[in-house]
Amino acid sequence: MSGKAKDLLQMDLYGLLGVEGTATAKEIKKAYRQKALTCHPDKNPDNPKAAELFHQLSQALEVLTDAAARAAYDKICAAKKQAEERNRKLDDKRKKIKLDLEARERQAEAQSQEEVKITRTLEEEIARLREEGSRQLQEEQRLIREQIQKERDGQQQRTADYTHTNSGVERCSKSNLTPKLKLKWKCKKDDETNGGYSQDVLSRLLQKELAFKNESGLNGNPLKISWLEGEPEVVTPVSQPGQFISSQQGSLSSERDYESVVLMRMRQAAERQRLIEEMQREDEEEA
Repeated sequence: MSGKAKDLLQMDLYGLLGVEGTATAKEIKKAYRQKALTCHPDKNPDNPKAAELFHQLSQALEVLTDAAARAAYDKICAAKKQAEERNRKLDDKRKKIKLDLEARERQAEAQSQEEVKITRTLEEEIARLREEGSRQLQEEQRLIREQIQKERDGQQQRTADYTHTNSGVERCSKSNLTPKLKLKWKCKKDDETNGGYSQDVLSRLLQKELAFKNESGLNGNPLKISWLEGEPEVVTPVSQPGQFISSQQGSLSSERDYESVVLMRMRQAAERQRLIEEMQREDEEEA
């Protein structure tokens, strides 16, 4: 019996993945992804046991998603459970009888031989998996790495930049720059609520009149709004004969018109993002 097979016999592969013995291949794959994400070595660089646990999860996925290998493993587990059940039922008096002891020893020897035979079958199935190349495991691990990279990108990007085109009554300080607003707020890396600032919350806040100057954000987590680039310069419309427009009125009108364009672009971006997320959910459900 090889060391690899002995190690597998010492592990509860179903318990390692947190699934029942009747779990389907799809349920096993789903459980593997959830477990592997939490213990992947790339996410736990300070945990020396993370790599070993990730390796054990990979072994469990390989064996339990292959019909022949799983059948061999299940047969060994069933034999061990039967032996444990028999030992529990033996009473103290019969344990002291020599004949019964000898019978149990013979039974244990026969059981050991059967385990050797079944284990050899399991080893052959594992060798076959290695020879064929575990394309399925490689694909699952690739998906895990991609998801980890996406999570890292999401944690590093905590500043939302909104890009919008200029309005007809204003011009940028640099004619070739596209106007961009920069929004900043406090948010922990593991905060799934994004500090309370979802896309809907940001849209509602910026829909307020002159939000760039007057909006302060949520209580307890202030929102800072500043120009990232392309800050507009107000161009006061030329008044008609007999008409007077103050510089203050022209500035206020231009800022409102500019914010209207900014908000329109934000709503369009939010709608595109909603459609993308909806398509992703549909793909995951079909998978």
